[in-house]
Amino acid sequence: MGFLAFLVLGLVAGAIAKLILPGKQGGGWIATLLLGVVGAMLGGWIAGAVTGTGLAEFWSWHTWLFAVVGALIVLLIWGLIFGRKRA
Repeated sequence: MGFLAFLVLGLVAGAIAKLILPGKQGGGWIATLLLGVVGAMLGGWIAGAVTGTGLAEFWSWHTWLFAVVGALIVLLIWGLIFGRKRA
């Protein structure tokens, strides 16, 4: 998968992850892109560990599923670290 395709995958996976999780997450499209790219990398690592394939095909449902799952994990970790602060 090329660099540009990986960025598009990350942007869409990050947007889907933000839509799935309830609550208000900050950040614009750049934060969503970074979240999705890190999540897609994590999802690719998980896919490689579980199935032995990784993220090779852009149009494969397998690629999109693991990218979104990775983005959800990154978003959950981000919320735990930088969640609401009590005054």
